[in-house]
Amino acid sequence: MSRPPLKNRRAGQARLGVEDCRLPSLTAIRAFEAAARLGSFAKAASELDTTSASVSYHVRRLEQQIGVQLFLRHAQKVELTVPGQLVATEATQAFAALRASFIKAVDTDESHLTLTTLPTFGTTWLTPRLGKFRARHPEITFELDLSVPAQDLTEGRFDAAIRNGHGRWPGLRAIKLFPSIFMPLCAPALKDAAQNIANPRARLDVPLLGRPDWWATWYRAQGCHDDTLPGEFGTSLPTEYLDIAAAVAGQGIAIGSPILFRAEINAGRLVPAHDFVATDGRAFWMVFPSAKERRPKIARFREWLCEEVDEDMHAARDYLRRVSGLASV
Repeated sequence: MSRPPLKNRRAGQARLGVEDCRLPSLTAIRAFEAAARLGSFAKAASELDTTSASVSYHVRRLEQQIGVQLFLRHAQKVELTVPGQLVATEATQAFAALRASFIKAVDTDESHLTLTTLPTFGTTWLTPRLGKFRARHPEITFELDLSVPAQDLTEGRFDAAIRNGHGRWPGLRAIKLFPSIFMPLCAPALKDAAQNIANPRARLDVPLLGRPDWWATWYRAQGCHDDTLPGEFGTSLPTEYLDIAAAVAGQGIAIGSPILFRAEINAGRLVPAHDFVATDGRAFWMVFPSAKERRPKIARFREWLCEEVDEDMHAARDYLRRVSGLASV
């Protein structure tokens, strides 16, 4: 059965459409708002990337749904009715507020950067430098997560990460920072006690600190393939920066990065127990979803981070020249 014309629709039917609190089709409301604001179905169609016929159809559906004629249709133009003017004013304000909220949401997101990184990198290398980033970009607040397991960047909780590996993470853009290198480091007071550390068969009276696999890699890089290590391991600690803290306190010889711990070396709190520097073939990388590459906050942090890395790479050039196999990193 066909529906009666709008002008013959009983007022009670229109009131029922309002009182039952069902919102008309959002597609129809959007079409009406654009047509009312622009004064033309054709202009509305162009803005909405559709056809004039589609706009007309959705406006007609809206009129039928609420039981009120919103437009007078003439041969070359459309004209709002009095009820249409009322709805148009409210709809335009509502859509303007909605557009403003989206802009505000983007601005809010752009002003907050979340980064997840390895505990040693975040604690030792990054945190002391963050003041310089904030001074350059005071409009960006910074949230740092320290986590050994790699966090999933596709979930949206984090904007970017600093990871250690070979730079191959599907769906992520990876920017190489600096190679993962390590050497024996100790407090100056233990330098003499570590003089035979290059010989894995010469027993040491000083405990070793750090990852056994890094120690084994360091010896293998020198041609020593015996898995025997020259000393006993001291306190087992969960992260590299804690091993270094123990080494600074004179509790043993740590295996660590002369790049990450350059400040301790420069300050004289640590000295190389041996000049040989090794690598495990990995590197530190800034990674983020490929879709976020053009985001201003990502670009600003990346630019600042690479400047800091370039400075450190230059300062560590003597160590880097000694690295066995660095060309393959």
